[in-house]
Amino acid sequence: MNDKYWVALSSIEQINSDFILKLYNHFQDIEKAFYATYNDLTQIENLSKKKAENFLNLRDKIDIDKIYNYVIQNDIKVVTFENEKYPFMLKQIDNPPAVLYIKGDLESCNLNKTLAVVGSRKASFNGKESLKIILKDLINTDICIVSGLASGIDTTAHHTAIENNLKTIGVIASGFNYTYPESNRALYKSIENGAGAIISEYYPTFEPLKFRFPERNRIVTGLSYGTIVAEAGLKSGALISANLTLEQGRELMCIPGLISNPNTQGIYKLIKNGATIVTESNDILNALNWEIKQPQQQKLNLTEQTDDEQKILSSIEIEPKGFDLIQNETNISTEDLLMNLTTLELKGIIKQVEGDRYQKI
Repeated sequence: MNDKYWVALSSIEQINSDFILKLYNHFQDIEKAFYATYNDLTQIENLSKKKAENFLNLRDKIDIDKIYNYVIQNDIKVVTFENEKYPFMLKQIDNPPAVLYIKGDLESCNLNKTLAVVGSRKASFNGKESLKIILKDLINTDICIVSGLASGIDTTAHHTAIENNLKTIGVIASGFNYTYPESNRALYKSIENGAGAIISEYYPTFEPLKFRFPERNRIVTGLSYGTIVAEAGLKSGALISANLTLEQGRELMCIPGLISNPNTQGIYKLIKNGATIVTESNDILNALNWEIKQPQQQKLNLTEQTDDEQKILSSIEIEPKGFDLIQNETNISTEDLLMNLTTLELKGIIKQVEGDRYQKI
């Protein structure tokens, strides 16, 4: 089985996917690449002797089976670059990830209709509401929403997808040992437990370091046929994603916003340079030449609720409430309350609103 060699190489923090694929493309066999000698490595074009020596020193410290078993024991799936299940669109970009670590069900997501959503972490209320209005019109379709599981626009995109029975893929900038931001822990669980998949190119122990976020962006856009930018300052990660979208030859779309908002300066710059303006879902469908249809997946039962779910719905019947207040009124344990809130969100019966409160839809 070749997967363990891919995983072993990707567990070396000092090398990246570009280096791993350079080895693979030269040897055309990942096991041979892993066990390459110094003389073998010096035959690779543009690989310096120093890099070859550093790689060998790092490789010789690896316990392959231990590294691989750690992934399997943590219920993480692996799709490598040479695997037939590796996403086609992602394989077309300049620097594809060598390994995809996955939680959830990537196969339930329609990778032929993937739409990336990027934007500011400090998004305005108007920006988030505009995005919700546009995505809501795609309810119950086979479109899959891809984003980065960060706060702000990313979180809004994932939640809105779940609320409207759309599959969603979250691409994270760390290994699965970390949840970033911590406030999205319940969202992570929602995606893993039926709403789609979470993907990372990083071995589980890799931390969410600053440089990994722009690296992550190329995967968000690379998985997708088009990208919607919903708020972006002139110096923002969202603008990096916009440029990546264009470099990858994908469709770039923008949601216009208030000109008084600094987070729309990047939006209007992109629009002036030719990005498609999106004010309704049909703008997306027209730009990507998509026809939408109902998915074949089994629908969640929206009518039956457990006793705990009924208690929660009764608690928020009149007005939105935060987690602590709901718990005080229902006396449901923390673990069970998190699980029930997630389930109700998946059913599209409740949603999170400003201030991390829950509201009945």
